[in-house]
Amino acid sequence: MHLANNKILITGGATGIGLGLAGRFIQEGNTVLICGRRQEALDEAKATFPALITFQCDLEQEAERTRLYDWVAEAHSDLTVLVNNAGIQNWMGLNDEAFYEKAAKEISINIAAPLHLTQLFLQLPHLTTIMNVSSGLAFIPLAKVAVYSATKAFMRSFTLSLRHLLKGSKEVIEIIPPALNTNLGQPGLHSEYPPVSDFIESIFAQLKEGKNELTFGTSAARAEANNAVILEYFNRMNGAW
Repeated sequence: MHLANNKILITGGATGIGLGLAGRFIQEGNTVLICGRRQEALDEAKATFPALITFQCDLEQEAERTRLYDWVAEAHSDLTVLVNNAGIQNWMGLNDEAFYEKAAKEISINIAAPLHLTQLFLQLPHLTTIMNVSSGLAFIPLAKVAVYSATKAFMRSFTLSLRHLLKGSKEVIEIIPPALNTNLGQPGLHSEYPPVSDFIESIFAQLKEGKNELTFGTSAARAEANNAVILEYFNRMNGAW
């Protein structure tokens, strides 16, 4: 992937990993568009990085995903990179009365949205690259976030197939973060984990090396684990749950 002179859309780009990617892509000399559900978060992101172009939409809704694509196709048809980053995480057990409703929302945002957006944005004539954000939990699930882990395993599988299907025409890159100090799930759940800035530095170093699977910290070991290591890691992660 060429790291400069792109026009890039990052979904869920107003906070966390998305905002970290946006800031660094701007630093590398790219035009960056972000979308998100909350206008106030988009406004805060733009105050931090004035060069950002923002668009408010709710990717849980199919019509909103189409509206996002129509806006890009009309106003930014020279888009070259789609980053499927938006995601939500619910910490819950099967005894949660709202388990199904919360799970359905995770599936809509974490799976249906990137699938739909990928199909839509492949129609753009200048698109060269799709970047999908999965997770270390795609390889070894955490039972406290069982549905989230499953959605990321789906994204891992889909990204592998997408890379094969688009071979020779588009570059497909998977970003595989571990737990980071973000507000994913809810504020404070991940405060003891590494900062997003360290993760971003590592990701861009790997991009410059030409890698298409980008890991950091514990996600590197998980991505390389065999079945015995996966089971050992799973038992250690979930022993108290």
